[in-house]
Amino acid sequence: MTNEKLIKYSHMKKVFQFIINEIVKNQLKKKTQHFQTDQIEKEIVNAKVEFKHIIRDSFMMILGTLSASFGLKAFLLPSSFIDGGVTGISLIISEITGISLAIFLVIINLPFIILGFSTISKQFAFKSIGAIIILALMVHFIAYPVVTHDKLLVAVFGGFFLGLGIGLAIRGGAVIDGTEVLAVYISKRTSLTIGDIILLFNIPIFMAGAYVFSIEIALYAMLTYLAASKTVDLIVSGIEEYIGVTIISDKSEEIRLAIIEKLGRGCTIYLGKNGFGKRGESLKKTDIVYTLITRLELSKLQTELDKIDDSAFVVMHSIKDAKGGMIKKRPLK
Repeated sequence: MTNEKLIKYSHMKKVFQFIINEIVKNQLKKKTQHFQTDQIEKEIVNAKVEFKHIIRDSFMMILGTLSASFGLKAFLLPSSFIDGGVTGISLIISEITGISLAIFLVIINLPFIILGFSTISKQFAFKSIGAIIILALMVHFIAYPVVTHDKLLVAVFGGFFLGLGIGLAIRGGAVIDGTEVLAVYISKRTSLTIGDIILLFNIPIFMAGAYVFSIEIALYAMLTYLAASKTVDLIVSGIEEYIGVTIISDKSEEIRLAIIEKLGRGCTIYLGKNGFGKRGESLKKTDIVYTLITRLELSKLQTELDKIDDSAFVVMHSIKDAKGGMIKKRPLK
């Protein structure tokens, strides 16, 4: 082969190599771009879901703080009535010191919210801090009209509006009374239920109310507490109950991973079949995800489900108690 032919062959080889390199580069660029586009679309969908749930939860919390502040200033405060929990402690200390109730609502709740930061989740703690601050500002600045001085009406309806506020806040993924956080924390380490712990926590408060105010006021405080607690049960069906959640979706594996990684909960996978089909048709097999969560985790689970499959078939039912597995071993996320 002559030098001229060698030179031509070398040039042709370089040209072909250049063409091949460019084709491979273009294919890689297309794959990378396709991946980035899908990822961006997924992030956009996730952001929309997050934003929608933030708006919904914020609306619930604002309604809750409005209701609770109305119950306090339109009913309980004008008649020097108290309630259980952190609110009751704040009312007693405010009466003794003469310092604004709003300050004590924030200060006394703060240790419980810090506990919730590690026991439940950071998001829950930040939501709760925001809700408590909003409640304190409403109590301090909004001048609600006094509805009645009838003691029975004050106890019942003051408790009702306060319980309505607590319940709505819980539905929004927060608390405006830190007693529930302490009760969740203790219940995980003892055999006591959350309801039992809250009741035991309130007994010294009612005794202090009897000493600071009167026995009659303490008795009405118990009535207020009962009205509030029953209203909370009505709104959220009881924070002391676990919720069994059955999820049927084509994206069961993604949902399983979200439950484990995002909520820190365990789950069970059942092998099932879709029952909708005509006679003689083969039924499609599907994985059914089952998990147990608390009321405080329900909002987060719904958010994760909407991110993955907003058309998933979800069935929820209340469970009074549960034992074993990951229920007591792992903290709430």
